[in-house]
Amino acid sequence: MEGTLRGRTAAAVADTELHGRVTAAVDRFVAKRTEGLAGLEDADGLRRAARAVKADVLARLPDLLEQFADRVLADGGHVCWAPTAADASRYVTDVAAAAGGRVVKSKSMAAEEIGLNDTLAAAGCEVVETDLGEWVIQLAGETPSHIIIPALHRDRHTIKDVLVAEAGADPAELEASPEAITRFARAALRPRFLDADVGVTGANFAVAETGSIVLVTNEGNGRLATSLPRVHVVVLGMERLVADWAQLDLMINLLARSASGQPLSSYTSITTGPRRPGEADGPDELHVVILDNGRSDLLAGEFHEMLGCIRCGACLNVCPVFRQTGGHAYGWVYSGPMGAVLTPLLAEGGGDLSDASTLCGACMDACPVQIPLQDLLLALRRDREKGVGGRAAWAAWATAWSSPRGYRTSTAAGRWGAGLSPLARRWSADRTPLQPVRRPFHTRWKAGDV
Repeated sequence: MEGTLRGRTAAAVADTELHGRVTAAVDRFVAKRTEGLAGLEDADGLRRAARAVKADVLARLPDLLEQFADRVLADGGHVCWAPTAADASRYVTDVAAAAGGRVVKSKSMAAEEIGLNDTLAAAGCEVVETDLGEWVIQLAGETPSHIIIPALHRDRHTIKDVLVAEAGADPAELEASPEAITRFARAALRPRFLDADVGVTGANFAVAETGSIVLVTNEGNGRLATSLPRVHVVVLGMERLVADWAQLDLMINLLARSASGQPLSSYTSITTGPRRPGEADGPDELHVVILDNGRSDLLAGEFHEMLGCIRCGACLNVCPVFRQTGGHAYGWVYSGPMGAVLTPLLAEGGGDLSDASTLCGACMDACPVQIPLQDLLLALRRDREKGVGGRAAWAAWATAWSSPRGYRTSTAAGRWGAGLSPLARRWSADRTPLQPVRRPFHTRWKAGDV
């Protein structure tokens, strides 16, 4: 994580063009989400049911993972249990190198989480992102700024600039329009699919009952990456399971509507095992990497509900903080309210991200599985205060201000020595310093000055 939260945030807020792009994008998605959920007979009832489904899955997760892995193996696939990000990256890299080293990737936040591209490149593998937004930011040397819209921070003009500078586009021929950019990307990426040895994807869901992998995309790259290369590798966060098709049906109904307002994404692909005898399409090998990377610790603790997240991005779109800063200010793969919770739990650093919230509750209202994000953010704040005297200081403040005499005594002391208070110094480190007035209102009132 480069820089400080305060520094990253200040830079983002000062970028008026960034603010305009982020606001325009999230406004569209918020409006589309409202329209999409309106098409359901009882959207809130389905959200409550989805929360119950995720609670059921998490309660049975070890057994469901075993069931899922057994089904993958029975269908001829391979399973890697990866305790850490390094374990997952190493396994995928070994598979890719053995297969020939040419890799095409469909968008995967789990792969971003483990830093897979860097590991593949260090091993001499050639890896190309094939989601249009991911390809653009790979060319630009950037990271995703939104979990479903990786290039949210860019517009069509700056995307054209990247393609001209990094992908050999002719500036005189490439128009700065979505249609022209898409045509260029299609022509540039299609040979990559045809030549690839390995296709790497994430998984929106995995069905324990059948060992199936479910991919939800709005581009055809996911299907090309899973059907053309002879090896398919799935990086699966261990919590992304559903028990059966009935649970999947409920989740699919909510995912696209919450993310982009669509009743169903353009492509919902389900693959089960490698290619069978007589089938024309599909990989010869299927490898599923079941990623832990700290999730087992979450499952056993007070933050376990965060494992219910289905990565729709709805909480980002309604967050007043994200709207001002975009995703890069959060400093890691995950941004917005869900990132402010996940980052300090799964990565080193980022403990101060819990402060990047107004606690307005809009995130929980938007969440399709009703994760109480504001409660989890408050719990992270409490954890940060433990052992540094913060909770004791706030308790003393609460006691002092619970009576008029205590209030007046403490504020009088604050007017003359606020800068000496350890609590005030800690507060002011990340905020505008407090400036108590010399004559408070009640004093001026009694003197007849107001």
